Order: sequence, then C-alpha cells, then structure tokens
Amino acid sequence: MEERHQVIGVDYRKVFSEIWKRRKLFWKTLPIAFVLSCIWILPQPRYYTSEVMLAPESAGEVTGGTLANLASSFGFNLGEGSGDAIYPMLYPDLFESPQFIVSLFNIKLDVPTEDGEILHTDYYTYMSKHQKKNWLTEPFKIVFRTIKRWIKPKKASEMAAGEASKLDPFHLSYDDFSLVEGVKGCIQCSVDKKTDVVSIVVTDQNAVVSAVMADSVKNRLQTFITDYRTSKARLDLAYYEQLAVESKKEYEESVREYSRFCDANRNSILQAYLSHRDELENDMQLKFQTYTAMSTQLQGARAKVQEKTPAFTTLKSAIVPVKPAGPKRMIFVAAMLFLTFIGTSIYILRDILLPHSEA
Repeated sequence: MEERHQVIGVDYRKVFSEIWKRRKLFWKTLPIAFVLSCIWILPQPRYYTSEVMLAPESAGEVTGGTLANLASSFGFNLGEGSGDAIYPMLYPDLFESPQFIVSLFNIKLDVPTEDGEILHTDYYTYMSKHQKKNWLTEPFKIVFRTIKRWIKPKKASEMAAGEASKLDPFHLSYDDFSLVEGVKGCIQCSVDKKTDVVSIVVTDQNAVVSAVMADSVKNRLQTFITDYRTSKARLDLAYYEQLAVESKKEYEESVREYSRFCDANRNSILQAYLSHRDELENDMQLKFQTYTAMSTQLQGARAKVQEKTPAFTTLKSAIVPVKPAGPKRMIFVAAMLFLTFIGTSIYILRDILLPHSEA
C-alpha cells in the first residue's frame, strides 16, 4: 500500500489577519508582562565581576614527548608524568573544599559604601551582614530557611565580627554552611585543558570587593600550591636545622672540654695526660666534621626548598570593574515581552495551529 503524506500549508495572510483582529489582547498582556518583569528584575542587586588569569609552573618535565603534545592538542592532559598529586586540572576541585573557602573569611576588606564612608571589616562579616537583599524574594528565603531549621535544626553561629579565624570548617552551623555555599557560587575557577591557564572569576555586589577578592584568592591559591609542593622539602629543612643546632652544641661543648683539660694540665708530660688530650682532640675533630656535614646538608635543604617553590605568571591582573556585569535588566524585560508576545500569538492562533479532528 502506498502511503501518501499530506503537506499542510500555513496561510500567513490568515495568521496575520487573525492577530490583527485580536490585537487588543496584546495591549493587555504586554503591559502586564512589562510591569511584572520590572517588579521582578529592578530589586535585584547589581553585581560586578573581576577576573585574574594565572599560568602555573609545571611540576616536572614532560615525559610523554610527542604523545603528550598530541594529546594536549585534543584537549587531554596526560599528567606530565611528574607524579604531582595536585595538578592544574584539579584546582577547580580545591575551590569546592569548605576548608579552602573558610580560609578566605579572614581576608581584611576596606569596602566603600554608598554614603562615601569606608567599611573596615573581614570577608566573613561582609558576606554575612553587609549584602544587599532583594525585598521581593527575601521573605520567601526567610520562610524557607526557617522551615529547614525546623526540619533539621542546627546551632546558630555565635561568632562575633572579626573572629572568622575561629570558624571550624569541620563542624559548621547552618548559617555558616549556607554562607560557604554562597561563596562557592561567587568564586569560579576554570582551567584551560590545552594550556593549563587558570582563570579565577569573583562576583560581588561591590566592584572593589570583587577585585580585592580576586587578587586575594589568587594569592591564597599560590600559597596553597607552594605549601603543597614544598611540604617534603620544608620538613627536610626543619630536620636538618635541628641536626645542625644539635651538632653545633656538641662541637662547642667538646671545644670547651678540650680547652679546660689543656689549661688544667698545661705543664704535665704524663702519658695518660697526652692520651686523654689526643682522645679529646679526636672527639672534637669528629664533632666538627659532623657539624660541617650538617651545615652542608642544611644549605642543600634550603636550596631544595627554593627549587621546589613553583613560579606563577600572572597573565591578567585583577582590576576594579567599571560597569556592572548584571543583572541585564533591559535584556530581561525585552526577553519577557518577546515571550509574552509569542505566548499571546499562540493563544490567538490555537484554532489555526491545532488540527481539528474530523468526525
């Protein structure tokens, strides 16, 4: 049996005629959509974004050769064969760690206010007490937070201003946990798979704070990676420093003992004296050699720390943004009007667009 497909055409004249006949409906829906979209978007606080770009030093030489370069061209990273557990592709995961986010709370800020004053505070106090609220959605958020506390109550934060360093990331209150989650949404980290360039973008309601935090987060990331890369070398350095101090004390004590013995028996020619003097002298020489060896090891450990310290190249520094990044109020209102126009048109043309079933 041969199937026949019926092509249904659209009579554009009829469509435009139907829309034109019921154009008064747009005079009702479009103003309503305009007013509602303005009511929704105008109370939204403006926010600013600041970005820094960082090129970290590789932890080691690439051992994959041509294969590693070929994989990099396709967006894959073979790990460079360095044995480094934290390589650039894992940096975004670091920003999901509550311990890292909590470490940012003690950053000191000088926030310019709308009345021309300067607010001296830390990041924790600023985020928890000095954020602009949307009066339209804030009542719903308060009700939602209250319900969640009833369902699963947690102890409220009792930390005073300026005590962000006392916050325990292992056991957070509900308010502090919500604040940590909010900060995660304000700080974004991404890594280019081909070049390993790290981009850090900080969003905040204050332009100065966004730039300051972007630079501070970059410094904290550098400090974290440097501490990780040099942890073993710094432990070795502390160990050799302790050995060097102990060997120096032992050498100085042997020198004093040898000097006291020689001064007390200056005119003695007894063989027992000579033997004991030679024994003390040999012991002094051995401890001097030990002290010299420990000093050499100490200098080598210090050089190792410097060798393991990674270098970071800042490709793009943080600057105070001039224009807000959002919300795009005009675009939002225009988009809502467009969607309302489309929805109204579909409602008017529902009899034309939807096929009728024949009896």
